[in-house]
Amino acid sequence: MPQTLDVPMLLLWMDLIGVFVFGLSGGTLAVRHRLDVFGVMVLSLAAALAGGVVRDVMLGSVPPATFRDDRYLWAAVTAGMVAFFFHPLVNRLGKPVMVLDALGLGLFAVAGCQKALLYGLSPLPAAVIAVITGVGGGVLRDLLVSEVPRVLREEIYASAALLAAAVVIVGDRTGLPELPVAAAAVAAAFLLRVISVLCNWSAPRAPGS
Repeated sequence: MPQTLDVPMLLLWMDLIGVFVFGLSGGTLAVRHRLDVFGVMVLSLAAALAGGVVRDVMLGSVPPATFRDDRYLWAAVTAGMVAFFFHPLVNRLGKPVMVLDALGLGLFAVAGCQKALLYGLSPLPAAVIAVITGVGGGVLRDLLVSEVPRVLREEIYASAALLAAAVVIVGDRTGLPELPVAAAAVAAAFLLRVISVLCNWSAPRAPGS
């Protein structure tokens, strides 16, 4: 039977904040597409929870934390309700989905990498888990509204998650304090993602395409 490990408080809070932020991005996108309250909640929960569920299943941490700790679901539901009732305030961010998505990407990539290392994975698989955790919710969110997932577009996306994972792995290997490392990793992913959008950076394409 798969076993779960006790997760550090820092990892738990990064997970919960990431759930709320990604849920807010999903709910905001649903409002933009003029979905009803049910559609807003579905998109919010999908964006908030998909990445973490896939991560936990891949790590053998089952049932996933989402279904063992009510706080995950409450964070996602709260995010959906905030998006539904207060979307004008959220929209003041300017490109709110992109900004929230960038923050959620960083938080989930860091949490995914930390949990993978906690479960004994080596750096390369931990980085893969980090990317999957970071992009999973956004992919499902975009597909549900018939958009091409951001990870498949020209903008830097998965690379930001990889950068966050690299910072976490270096910090783990060098024995640096977890909180500053996590904060630096989230900030690195967030800044790379936002700057890449503002500056129209893109990943390389196949020659001649």
